[in-house]
Amino acid sequence: MIQVGPIQVDFLVEADDSSGSVTVFECHVPADARVPVPHSHNGFEETIYGLEGVCTWTIDGQAREVAPGESVCIRRGQIHGFENRGSIDAKFLAIATPGVFGPAYFQEISDVLAASAGGPPNQAAIAEVMRRHGLTPAPPITT
Repeated sequence: MIQVGPIQVDFLVEADDSSGSVTVFECHVPADARVPVPHSHNGFEETIYGLEGVCTWTIDGQAREVAPGESVCIRRGQIHGFENRGSIDAKFLAIATPGVFGPAYFQEISDVLAASAGGPPNQAAIAEVMRRHGLTPAPPITT
């Protein structure tokens, strides 16, 4: 289990377990949690399957609630992020194909968050970790 801020991530299948074809992990998201930095990735698709509670996924500006038994596929290049707007914890399964994304990313983000010692995290360091692992942080929304 990797603790990334308020979220717990448990890897069930890593890329090495599947000859790089798939990565599968479970995320436990506490009530009222908003993460991660909106981003996209061009190297893999991500399918989300709701297990407990409800997470709201925003994909290319469109919000979609994913409840237990529901799923959503995030295609390459789509900007997305999620939050748990509810009053109960949520859990979902994430399936990345191909399996080019793994625990090292979450551990490095966890390390950046821990280094902030309760203050605001170093956004430049987070963006650098994201880029190294094939994620592109979304540009800030301006009004």
